[in-house]
Amino acid sequence: MTTASTDLIHNDTIDTLLNRRSIRAFKPEPIDERTVATLETVAQHAASSQFLNDWSAIRITDPALKQKMAEYGHQPYIATAPLLYVFVLDEHPNAAIAKAKGIDTDSDEFTLKTSYRFAQAQNDAVLALHAMETAAFSLGLGCVILGSLLNDVDGLIDSLNLPEYTYPVLGLAIGKPDQEPALKPRMPRSMQFFENAYPSDDEATLEPLAEFDEAVHEYYDLRHADRPVDAFSDQIAKNATADMAGHAMAKPVAAQGFRLDR
Repeated sequence: MTTASTDLIHNDTIDTLLNRRSIRAFKPEPIDERTVATLETVAQHAASSQFLNDWSAIRITDPALKQKMAEYGHQPYIATAPLLYVFVLDEHPNAAIAKAKGIDTDSDEFTLKTSYRFAQAQNDAVLALHAMETAAFSLGLGCVILGSLLNDVDGLIDSLNLPEYTYPVLGLAIGKPDQEPALKPRMPRSMQFFENAYPSDDEATLEPLAEFDEAVHEYYDLRHADRPVDAFSDQIAKNATADMAGHAMAKPVAAQGFRLDR
């Protein structure tokens, strides 16, 4: 179903990425400032669309604020992370620069608030986060990416005092691992990598799905022996009709000054 690891080229970087897993239990040990400086500098070296540097990251050190993040994410372990970041798509400094150069940021002339720039800035924030996560893993640390912080976008924006032309993207918790979870199965490459064009035969593309379902089911059965978890295809079906009203983006995005209709 999947490519055996022995069929791949191996080096330290590739093995770090192949062994990536989410860590949700951390030892109560602080991360030294040299490591912090290294991780933050690595994030700054990620690719940036048109070199706009349109992202930022807020390091959460206040225990009360960490607890607030855990409440937003509905995950108590977030408050225990020795290092906790919220990555933000951030056109705010660029807007200030443009304004200083005589551009009216309230006018249609100012295009850093358009849907294209929003998407590109979001991409840049994700690339920076992934660079930081990979660097952390390479140093023997554990991480978990926190999309759950977006359960309460309004609260998150308020708690972090995010100004106009910013929007939270993802959180990242980092620490010394206090668990060693199994590697989660990955779907066959044939279901995610295509050649020249998107395949038109859904039945053929999904042919390996039954075997992948079985692998996912086995993974979750071993992880949650007392709490059965659905197979991958059943999880997709459940999520396809989940109530997403609480995750609607239009109002909070507009409140932050962006125009997704342009």
